[in-house]
This record gives sequence, structure tokens and C-alpha cells, in this order.
Amino acid sequence: MKHYLKSIFAMAVAGVATAGMQAAPAVVELKPAADAPVIKKEIYGQFAEHLGRCIYGGLWVGEESGIPNTQGYRTDVLNALRELHVPVLRWPGGCFADEYHWMDGIGPREKRPLMVNSNWGGTVEDNSFGTNEFFNFCELLGCEPYLSGNVGSGTVEELAKWVEYITAENGPMAEMRKRNGREKPWKLKYLGVGNESWGCGGNFTADFYANVYRRYQTYCRDFDGNKLYKIASGANAGDYNWTEVLMRDAMHHFNGVSLHYYSVGDWSYKGPATGFSNDDYYNTLGLCLEMETLVQRHSDIMDRFDPEVTKGLMVDEWGTWWEVEPGTNPGHLFQQNTMRDAIVAALTLNIFHEHAARVHMANIAQIANVLQAMVLTQGPEMVLTPTYYVFKMYVPHQDARLVPLAVTTDTRFVEGRKAVPEISATCSEKDGVYTVSLTNTSLEQANKVNVDLAGLKLKFAGAQVLTAASVNDFNDFGQPEKVSLKEFKDARISKGNLVVDMPPMSVVTLTLR
Repeated sequence: MKHYLKSIFAMAVAGVATAGMQAAPAVVELKPAADAPVIKKEIYGQFAEHLGRCIYGGLWVGEESGIPNTQGYRTDVLNALRELHVPVLRWPGGCFADEYHWMDGIGPREKRPLMVNSNWGGTVEDNSFGTNEFFNFCELLGCEPYLSGNVGSGTVEELAKWVEYITAENGPMAEMRKRNGREKPWKLKYLGVGNESWGCGGNFTADFYANVYRRYQTYCRDFDGNKLYKIASGANAGDYNWTEVLMRDAMHHFNGVSLHYYSVGDWSYKGPATGFSNDDYYNTLGLCLEMETLVQRHSDIMDRFDPEVTKGLMVDEWGTWWEVEPGTNPGHLFQQNTMRDAIVAALTLNIFHEHAARVHMANIAQIANVLQAMVLTQGPEMVLTPTYYVFKMYVPHQDARLVPLAVTTDTRFVEGRKAVPEISATCSEKDGVYTVSLTNTSLEQANKVNVDLAGLKLKFAGAQVLTAASVNDFNDFGQPEKVSLKEFKDARISKGNLVVDMPPMSVVTLTLR
């Protein structure tokens, strides 16, 4: 399988550049290729788990709430997410999925049984947001549902009947759905058979899970024209044996296999979301860039079994994970979201673009109020995070053809981690419009970038920038726009090059026609 982005590092910079020093310009060379892959829009997928205030208060408030809502869903959040063109939403977990029994979440809400969310803070779950609410939300949002099925504590019959309830035109499960207010079936494309089956989803071995997967998926049928894209619960970060076993023993029974990785160095203390040092920042970027190694090595294994690249690698959990904000429930994973998180998002999305032939989906964790969220809510208030703005800037890359490129840039040495390039870049083309996204990772150094347009007769058509006064800056309910998108004017075309003057710690997306 081709490796479409070649990064050429001019030198390794072990120390910190002096503020104001002018480094040699970074060079980005576009190398258009007719056989380059399309960047699947599903790479921009989201993840909503029954965890903390992700669902309740984040997406769902109920029809009787005083918070403005559309059929019970927060109108402000719904409108904000529509701006991202969310392609796919994963639900109900996460670890919650393998303790979730779907029949508890259907029928009259006042009659639904309670359960204890033992994975996430011992919160009592009232099941008021269930299958109907999730699928209706996906319809309002205009995205594909991605169902994470219960294999850890659920039965084969339970999962099979869930698929039938959702997708069958007729039969006992369809009649149950109709009694619950939904006459026509929904469409369900993406079905995950278990979640983190190596851990909270059952503590399986790879060999045992491969056999369990084969059994469960057998009874998940395609009803009435609905075609399932079945996803096996894949590896935890660098567990390459897990991928090897699944490809060897179950490949012919799935369409995709998942991968989970968070940019965490020490799970015993993950560090604060705010108030971190410059060294913490660069260490996090080094951790983030490990995604490149993971995707490449898992892809190499998949290539041996699947040289025609018919199976997708689905990075359906990724992002940053910090200690929770002081005074909040440790099990609710509420963290702030700074300019550091935005840089992590941009670098990670660039890696997914680079591997677009194999990476068919990715789902950042999570959509609201949990981990690296798009939005934060507090009562009737909502703020958009720096990560939200990166996703908004990258919307033009969805379903666009990758434009391979080479980057020449200085790098920063991070002890024990991957070297961090000062400039990261990605480019795509769709309907004659070229979108170039650049990230300057340096906290101190403004960087000039020369983008060689490879003889393409293009005109500069506008740009946006995301940056901040401090890498620790974030948006909060008192300052909701401290980090926000601005028009970018420091770019021009000169002698066949796009010349960009990037401020420190910034993400810039430029449009060329």
C-alpha cells in the first residue's frame, strides 16, 4: 500500500528556538497523483458514550426542558454540530456498550428501568436516551449511526434482535419498534461487534475473541435492503498480535477492524488539561505523533492478509485524555480543551489523511463534555472548543482526493518521543478546489512556508487561522471566544508558490481555485 506523504526533516532542533528568530522557510511540495485515495468523510466521525454529561445535558435535555431544544435535543449543540458536517456517530460506548441492554432503553421513558453506570462514576442511568432517541438524533444531524454492540455481557440473541428492531420492515421486532412510535425502519450501516474486548469489553484473549466475533456476527442479518458494515473490536494501541490474529482468523467475516489510541504517556497521572508547561506541550505532540507508527504497523499487518485493501482500519477512539477538572466527578471525564488540543487534532487528522487508503473511519472521543470534546455545556450555555474549530476548518477535506506532498521542515527533538516537525501539512482536491492545511507546532517561532504548487494554475481564494496568545488558552463560559477562527491574510501566491507567514502555534487552512 502506498505511503502518500513523505516528510523530509531538514534538521533536528534539540533546544528551544529564540522568539523572533527567522528560520529557513519550510517547503511543502504538492505531488498530485491520479491514483491517490479519497479522504473518507468518516475520518471526521464523532463518539457519544453514556458517560458524564456527554448525552444528558450535552446532547439531550428532553422535550420539557427550559433549555431550547428540538424534539428534546439541545438546539444550540445540534446547530453547532451541523456546521461540522458530522458523517458518523458512534454510540452507546465505549465501556458502557458492553453493559448496555438495549431493551431497557425503548418504550415509554417513565417505564424504563434504572441501571448503575459502573464504568463511569456509579451514576444512575435512567435509560431515557435509548435506541429511538439515538437514531432520531442521527437523522436530525444527517449522519450515519455507528452502533457498538454488547458482546461482553450480552447474548447473541440480544444483538441479533437489536439489529432486527432497527432495520426490519416486518416481524416481531419491527412490530415492537412500530409500537414505540417508529413505523419505518432506520438504516444501520456500521455495526461494532463489541468494544475493547481485550479490556472492559470482556477481557478476552485475541484467539478467543476472534471466535466469539465470528459467532455473534453470524446472526446479525441484513434485513430489507439494509447492508451492515461489520467492525471487529480491534487492538489497544501497539498490540499488533491482536490485529494479526483477527486478520488470520476472522478477516472474511468483517469489513473493518478498530484501533484505539489516546495521547497519554502515564495512565497513573495524565497531567492537567490547563496550566501545563511548554515541555508538557511538546511531549504531548510527540505522543500524538505515535499514531503514525501505530497506523503504519497495523496497516502493514493488514496488507499481508488483505493486499487489495478491502478492509478498513477504524480508529474509533482517539484524542487527548487529561485529569478531570478540579471539583468534578473523576468518573465523568470532564476536561478543558486548549490550543494544545487543537494542535493534537490537526496533527492526528493529517496522519489519517496520509493513510487514507486504509483508514476508513476515525471517531474522536468525545462529542460533548467528555475528553477532547467539540462542545462544552453548562445549563443553557454552550461553548465551542479549539478542537471544534479544527474540525470546522477541515470540513473541505471530507471526501476530497488526497494530494500527496513532501515537507521540508525543522524538527524538535523530544526525549523518548517522536521528533516533532515545526510544520505539518496536508492537501486535498475536490471539484477543482484545493484545500491546504498547515500547522505550526512551534510555541516561539513564526514560520514562513513556501508551498510549491507543482505548476497548477491556482488562485488564492481565502484562508482561516486558529491561534491563541498562549497555548494554555481555552474557551469557557465567561470567555467563550478566547480561541476562535479568524480570517487569515498573511498568504499570497508568488512565482508559482503559495507563500504563508504562520504565527506560532497555529493552524491555517487555505483555499485555492
